[in-house]
Amino acid sequence: MANGRDRKAGDTTPTPGGAPGAATPERSGATLQLVLATLGFLVNFWAWALLGPLGPGIKERLDLSFAAQSLLVAVPVVVGSLGRIPVGALTDRYGARVVFPLVTLATIVPVLTLTAVSSYAALIVTGFFLGIGGTAFAVGVPLVSGWYPPARRGFAIGVFGIGMGGTAIANFTTVRLADAYGDKAPFLLVAAILAAYAVVSFLLLRDAPGRTRPTGSAWQRLNKVGRLTVTWQLCFLYAVGFGGFVAFSVYLPAYLRTTYDLSANDAAMRTAGFVVLAVLARPVGGWLSDRFHPVPVLVWCFGGVAAFAVVQAFEPILMPVATVALLGMALLLGAASGAVFALVGKVAPADQVGAVTGLVGAAGGLGGFVPPLIMGWVYGSQGSYAIGLMLLSDVALAAAVFTAVKMGGLARRAA
Repeated sequence: MANGRDRKAGDTTPTPGGAPGAATPERSGATLQLVLATLGFLVNFWAWALLGPLGPGIKERLDLSFAAQSLLVAVPVVVGSLGRIPVGALTDRYGARVVFPLVTLATIVPVLTLTAVSSYAALIVTGFFLGIGGTAFAVGVPLVSGWYPPARRGFAIGVFGIGMGGTAIANFTTVRLADAYGDKAPFLLVAAILAAYAVVSFLLLRDAPGRTRPTGSAWQRLNKVGRLTVTWQLCFLYAVGFGGFVAFSVYLPAYLRTTYDLSANDAAMRTAGFVVLAVLARPVGGWLSDRFHPVPVLVWCFGGVAAFAVVQAFEPILMPVATVALLGMALLLGAASGAVFALVGKVAPADQVGAVTGLVGAAGGLGGFVPPLIMGWVYGSQGSYAIGLMLLSDVALAAAVFTAVKMGGLARRAA
């Protein structure tokens, strides 16, 4: 398997992720495209995460059960996850320059709708369409992969992953804006920012020169990608890594309020800190993967998550034990997310990166959909989150063993 580290400087032969020669930042303007893609990911994720910080308040206002609250914040996650499959295929076909502005414009509609709805049913339906914002991930990864050669792709995709910090912005600002300027303020602000980005991306975003257009229908391409063993291996790993991050980012406010009796604003701020650390760790995971290979990085990350989850299952005191455990999981889940997509950038066929990204991204989002439901159900029936956290530990440990045993051969072939 080709390894970008073996390529000499100035080599102009085609690389698996993009055009001949033009796929270097110095010659192609890749830095600008990376910045634009990251900003698009961030603003769309900001919109995607709006219901999470508001979940506890909505629960109290509508007198919802823990399970109902979990479903409310999880619906955008599952829609945004499954939507990555067709959006990734569309990006392969039409390019990010077309798809990114369209996804951003489509996200504005449910964001503005949130200013006018208040019933649980209406919020569920609006949350369904809010999930469109989560599909932006499947647009950005093939765009960034096309502009960067394999030797730098892991770090570049990790930098792009900083866009998931939109979740942190949502946690930092949503409750505060609503308290200071009224319930509609967060939604009006996000809608305006989305509209501005849609215009900027339409004017400045460019697909990599020499981008390979796939042949055949989207279904045929997805079927072809689905036959690749590595696709499903990556799906599992990303479901644990990024899924764990998503689950915590959407459910941590409720968990902190219930377990440690924090205020809504304090819980949202602490969740934002969790997200920021995970966001900063993502490019680190990509950089380590470029330097050593993603497999050993993933083994250490998943093993660490398993250990921290066991600690947190015993509901230790918030300062310092629980804080260290939660932030430790944030660091490792973020790095694992970067490592998985460093692996995607190295092994996916050049004309199928979008389709692979769609499937793997969907798996990651779905990995974040299930845990909040389990946590809400477990707490509702047992009055404790310990079982849910022990399950997280078991899954993370299984991912570490799977990576070491099943994907160790891939690491040796790529060395």
